[in-house]
Parts: sequence; C-alpha cells; structure tokens
Amino acid sequence: MSTSTSTSWTSPDHPLQPYDGPPRNIAYIDQLKFPKELQPKPYSIAGTHPQSRILFTNVRIIDATGREPYPGDILITGERFTHVGTVPNKEDLLKDPRVRVFYGNGRTLIPGLGDAHTHLSWNGGDLGRLGELGVEEHTLLTARSARCFLDSGYTMCFGAASAKRRLDVVVRDAINAGDIPGPRYLANGQEMARRDGDLVPGITAYADGPEEMRQVIRDHVELGVDQVKLSMSGESITEIRDAQDCYFSDEETKACVDEAHKHGIRLCAHARARDSVRQCVEHGVEIIYHGSYIDEEGMDALEKKRSSHVVVPALNWLVATLYEAGAFGYATEAAEKVGYKKELEAAIRGLREMHRRGIVVLPGGDYGFAWTPHGTYARDLEHFTKLLGFTPHEAIIAATYGVARLFMRSDEMGQIRAGNFADCVLVDGNPLDDIAILQDHAKLNVIMINGRVHKAGRKEMLSPSDATELTQRISQAIDELEIKAPMQKAY
Repeated sequence: MSTSTSTSWTSPDHPLQPYDGPPRNIAYIDQLKFPKELQPKPYSIAGTHPQSRILFTNVRIIDATGREPYPGDILITGERFTHVGTVPNKEDLLKDPRVRVFYGNGRTLIPGLGDAHTHLSWNGGDLGRLGELGVEEHTLLTARSARCFLDSGYTMCFGAASAKRRLDVVVRDAINAGDIPGPRYLANGQEMARRDGDLVPGITAYADGPEEMRQVIRDHVELGVDQVKLSMSGESITEIRDAQDCYFSDEETKACVDEAHKHGIRLCAHARARDSVRQCVEHGVEIIYHGSYIDEEGMDALEKKRSSHVVVPALNWLVATLYEAGAFGYATEAAEKVGYKKELEAAIRGLREMHRRGIVVLPGGDYGFAWTPHGTYARDLEHFTKLLGFTPHEAIIAATYGVARLFMRSDEMGQIRAGNFADCVLVDGNPLDDIAILQDHAKLNVIMINGRVHKAGRKEMLSPSDATELTQRISQAIDELEIKAPMQKAY
C-alpha cells in the first residue's frame, strides 16, 4: 500500500480525505493473523435450549461482511443463525406456536457490538479508591457493569485490566455458566507497571526488571486470565507520569512477550508514548492501546507488521477528559495544560493515517470513569466517523467483525451469517444514516446473545395488523410506569 501523501500525515495541515465507498477495513481485518498457539479458550455460554427457534421477519440486515444492507428474514435455532436472508417454510414457522416471532417491520438488524478495551471493574468515580472497595461489593459492581454492556448492545468485550486480581476471571466464568447476564468476555488481571511508572497504585501489579515481570505474568496465568496488560507509558492526568514517557526497557518488554507466549496468551499495553509503541511493534505486543504519539518510524514499522497488531485508541477518554470533565472538577484549561489537547490532535492524525495504511483500528476503551460512564460505549463509533474518517459502515464492521477477529473467533462471531452464534441487535432506525442512534438504548429494541433474548419489548411480537391504537396506548402506559436504574453506579 502506498504511503506517499502531498502533505505529511504528521502535519496539522494534513487534511482528512473524504470517502464514501464500500467498507475498506474488511480487507484490513482479514489480514490479521495471530499465531494459532495464542488462541484463547473457546468459551461458550450455557443455557440456550438446542430446540429454541426464533424468527425475525422483514428486517434490514447489516451483516458486517462488507455487503450492502439488504432486506430479509432470519431464523435462529438454538445458539446459532441457521438461515439469513431467506427462510424456508417461513409461513409454517409463523403458524408454529413453538417459534418465537419478532416482526422487524423494516428495522435494522446488526451483529452484537464489541468493545476492545473493557474495564468491567471500574467504578464510575474515583479509581484511586478502588483498592479500598471490599471484594464482595466490587464483585457485584463488576457484574453490574457486565450487564450494562449487554444492555447497550455489546455482546463481545476484551478485558483491558481488572482492578483486583480475580474480578475479571470470576465474572467471565459466571457469564459463561449462565449465572449472570453479560457479554462474551476475555478476562485480564491487574495491569503490570514498574514501581516508578504506575498510574493508579491500588489496582496495579508491580514488577521491575525482566525476571520479576516474568513472574507476575506467570501469576496472572495461574489465575486463568486470557491476556495480560502492560502499563508502559504515562498518563497526563496524573501530572507526574507524562503520556510521552516510556517506563519499560526493551529487555523488559521482550521478556514479557516471551513469557506470555510461552503460556499461550497475548499481551496488550497502555502505550501512549512514541517509544512504548515502538517497543510493542518491535517485540510483539499484539494489542496497542492508545498509540497517540506514534512517529513516522513507528508508523512504517507498524504498517509492515499490520497482520500482527491492532490499535485501540480509546478516543472517548481523550475527548471527554478535554471537553466534558469540567462538571466533575477537571476543567478544560487544566486538561489542556497537562497536554490533552496536544495528545488528542496527535492521536487523530496518527489514527487517520493508520486507517489509510490498512492498520486495524478498533473501537472501545476506558469507559467506567466519571466522565466516561458505563452505558455510553457506542460514542467511540461516532468518534471514528467524525474524527478519523471511518464510514458508519466501517465503524460497525470494526466493532463487530473486527472485535471477533481480535477474539480469534471470527469464523463464528461478529457477522450475521448461517452457522455463527446468534448475537444481534434490532435497531429502530438506520445506523448507516446516523451512527449516533446506537447510543440511544431506547432504539435498541431487541438484544440477543447466544440465541437467547436479553431484551425485547411487547411491540416486537406484534404483527403490523395487531398494532392497534389501543394496544399502543396500553403499552405506552405500562412503559411509562417503569423505573429504570442508572447505567453506572459509583462506589
């Protein structure tokens, strides 16, 4: 792929090139090839009856294969899609009382969404006090966050760090056992940092030097994590750990990769600094979080190894910290002073260039802070379209097929096609016309995971002829009596 441009991508004057064609990132995602020996366990979610049948009629299907949306019907049997587009014997199924029918009435069906940088155990408030929270209360909070992701249409989440050692693992296992509602989940442990490079002391696993880092990774593996997080660079809000500072040495990063791969797991890294990104690419840290200060040399190296890495920028953290944290006591002026405006501008330039060069950029990240609350995860998709030049179709593909590829299970997740797990969302509107509609939970009319209905209102089961004015009034009156809990609870 050519990298020549009339103006360098590092220049503030480098324009965003408009694009309105077919999705480009299907090809980018297809090129990802993580080694088979790093395949996470093929977790399944218990509880779906194998004889369950669910029929969606008259839906507009965005299947995340790159195909343009098309009208059709969907049949789900047990855990999986069995027919997509055309359903044989549809009329017989409509008459069968054992088949649950949802009348789409032209609404849009998309695959369940995915978040590639998830913190289930963040509390929506003061991260510094998470270490003080009792493990019992913290487990309940983490389970609550898992349900919130599913309530938001998210059926896949890739853990980016856990505030306590086993929180991610325990909640993952409870979801898979069918004990609590939540997304398909790959669990992490506490993020690992050097003692002179921690971001939040109470939720950190400390290690200095290659040998101690190897031991911490072995400890994580014994807990049953699916990946390990390295905290390699600073974070400007701390005011003592600048985002452009790198705290890991080459020897330490190399040792971490070697030890993780020995145990068949991958690494992700908080890597905002130029040198942190370089080390990730050079030594093989697969998932690069943020990557804000990548330079030309790092970009060229990442492009050459684009089949081995994904970048997850967590854009909403930068946007919200800069412009929306004032209500919580962190003014825009303070954020600008420590460098967040500079970082956001640098990140946007770099991420646009990554997308242009065919590097996989996935949405998700750092939700669960006071000004990035749980339940607002789909804001990332709007940022991808408005700031990075993704089309709405590309943003949806990144959040579905892209995250499934990160899970190394794109053969059965992330797309609406026969044989895949039946994870999907019926949207009252067209997200290709307005991607922000995915942030409106009232527009997410049906949410399914593993062939089971997590959310559905009464109107979804009414045929057009049954939807009388009286029925609508009764339904509306009942709905208005509902008390809805807040999406995020701070402890």
